[in-house]
Amino acid sequence: MSAWLAVVAADHVRRGRDLGIVQINHGQRAPLVRMEPGDVVIYYSPTVHRGDKQPLRAFTAFATVGEGDVWQADEGDFKPYRRQAAYAPTRDVALSEINDSLSLTTQPNWGYQLRRGIIPLDDHDVETLRKAMHT
Repeated sequence: MSAWLAVVAADHVRRGRDLGIVQINHGQRAPLVRMEPGDVVIYYSPTVHRGDKQPLRAFTAFATVGEGDVWQADEGDFKPYRRQAAYAPTRDVALSEINDSLSLTTQPNWGYQLRRGIIPLDDHDVETLRKAMHT
């Protein structure tokens, strides 16, 4: 099992949770192909809506990638790639609430890597986030 931190605005995370899918980097295929069934995807939302100036900076969902292949949805002009996923019941957890407990945030300029949209997470951070987000 691998674990991933995906950077997605909170309203897009909620839509993915409602649809039972993971979608990353505005529907790009490549990040989803790297995932296997059983992988964990934890969402970090810097904002509520994409392009917002007001920060949210919270972990907003905890998903497990389901069986099945990557598939392409058809939403008219938008044709994102997706995978099925199951979402755990969670609460949003502010980064400031858990910052000191994560390995991810101990490195200088750690936030720069979030610009990639998806990064691997270590087991320590997965368990720390699982416990903090569990409802």
